[in-house]
Amino acid sequence: MRAGRLRHRCMLQRPNRVKNTTGGFDTTWIDLGKIYSEITLPTGRTAPVAEQVKALVTAEIIIRPRADAVAGYRLVHTANGIATTYLIEAALPNNERDMLRLLCSNVPNP
Repeated sequence: MRAGRLRHRCMLQRPNRVKNTTGGFDTTWIDLGKIYSEITLPTGRTAPVAEQVKALVTAEIIIRPRADAVAGYRLVHTANGIATTYLIEAALPNNERDMLRLLCSNVPNP
């Protein structure tokens, strides 16, 4: 038996703003459900941000179409006890509308 193309199990999360005691808002993440995905090898580059060199990691994640997979949400992939968090930057359906390509960036400290 083979795992197939969509072999990575991820948790889809959406942001939720919760009022804190100082009058501002904190962002918490609400789990929407587990989905099967294909995570391609991320590409990395360095870029100067605010006079510091930051490492930017981008990934392409392919899932089945969902209405709630939109920009601003995030995916958490856990493998061997190590969790990697990806922020969805864009959701692009393919021409046949049977797969959804998510262009994501890596979140360093979720």
